[in-house]
Amino acid sequence: MKKYNFNAGPSVLPDVVLEAAAKAILNFNDTGLSLLSISHRTPEFEAVLAQAQDLMRELLNIPDNYKIYFVGGGASTQFFHIPANFLGRKAGYINTGVWTKKAIKEAKYYGEVNVLASSEDKNFSYIPRGYEIPAD
Repeated sequence: MKKYNFNAGPSVLPDVVLEAAAKAILNFNDTGLSLLSISHRTPEFEAVLAQAQDLMRELLNIPDNYKIYFVGGGASTQFFHIPANFLGRKAGYINTGVWTKKAIKEAKYYGEVNVLASSEDKNFSYIPRGYEIPAD
């Protein structure tokens, strides 16, 4: 019987995907090199990246005037990746719990943080409404 992972993190992939990945790790597109060994600047890898972007656009209906960034790490890593790469001077947050608190903490290293609303007063049992987003 096949096992399934219902925990946070990676999910179960179809066998055909795992088999293709295993082959690419040994010999990617008959280059004689592992996908893990080729430079991210080679035409072979650039094709992989372009295909991944095209598939993301198709799957999520992302318009051409939006950029797609692939960054490493898990969910918590994004708490510093986002402000490190995109926070200019100031950011607004809606505090809805433990994850937002972590994001706010990391964002403070990169700029000014304004908590526009919070549900901490009732142990994060609701999503705040009626807040205003400042023009700046």
